[in-house]
Amino acid sequence: MDKDKGSNIMEYTKAYYHLPGLFEFYELYKVFLPLFRDHREYFYDWCEIGSIYGAPADCIWGGGRVGFGEESAENVAALMQKYGISARLTFSNSLLREEHLTDKKCNRLCEIFEKISSDQDGDLQAGSGTNGEVQNGIILHSDRLLNYLAENYPNFYFVSSTTKVITDFDEFACELNRPEFKYVVPDFRLNKQYEKLNALTQHQKDKVEFLCNECCWFDCYDRKNCYENVSRKSLGEDCEDHVCVSPTAAKGYRFSDAMENPGFIGIDEIQNIYMPNGFSNFKIEGRSLGSAIVLEFLLYYMTKTEYQLKVREEIYLDSSLDLF
Repeated sequence: MDKDKGSNIMEYTKAYYHLPGLFEFYELYKVFLPLFRDHREYFYDWCEIGSIYGAPADCIWGGGRVGFGEESAENVAALMQKYGISARLTFSNSLLREEHLTDKKCNRLCEIFEKISSDQDGDLQAGSGTNGEVQNGIILHSDRLLNYLAENYPNFYFVSSTTKVITDFDEFACELNRPEFKYVVPDFRLNKQYEKLNALTQHQKDKVEFLCNECCWFDCYDRKNCYENVSRKSLGEDCEDHVCVSPTAAKGYRFSDAMENPGFIGIDEIQNIYMPNGFSNFKIEGRSLGSAIVLEFLLYYMTKTEYQLKVREEIYLDSSLDLF
């Protein structure tokens, strides 16, 4: 995806990261966010936090990964509001039926997070509302849920989930054209289709949110079934665990392995390929991983090399945080 010197493509000067663990890694962000705000010199000036996404434990609208966060929604919402960050609820269950829409816990979460924060500062993009306010969002799969939320909680913006496993580029382009969605996260196997990506309009590019650090087997043929298994578990169904078909499944997630994935997007590619061609939104996965691994993502993607040890020490030495 070479830069077209003769075009009017805007060179975006900021990359916006969408980070994992809104509930799951509340304690980590409670330490990291003040560090990010008070010592901005530690971090790359070309990136910002666009949003933090996740879901609490026992959330039937949840999907993608089973949420495990136990922190109260009020505290999570307050932390995001304090630092002017868009909070995204991950409601990507693909198997919701009509009777699930009245779930009290999920509706209560919507009531809490629908409020738009008005005391923002900093250069924020994702979910920005009017007058510099930051709007909260919802990541979803089900059109049934989308219609319900749009009618009952109209102050959210909506993100089309990567759990749809859209691997056909024409289908992806159609998803980008849906006005209901502010962002669309394609399957990571579309990440390197540079020619087609570059041919998108700027409006479409503004809606693309690339999944950068997926460790899933690039040739996986069972990804949709994996996500459906999570959806069933979120609904409380008695079902067997999904058996991963990857030849290296026994190793679990390793960031070093993810970097070898053909769909991996690193910081050099973000700065030198994607941003010059008008793309600015990048999702980091990791809700089902540990805080220590998520910290490594924050160091790699956001922290200047010369300050990575300092940031790591600041986080590790915080006595209130259990990283392992």
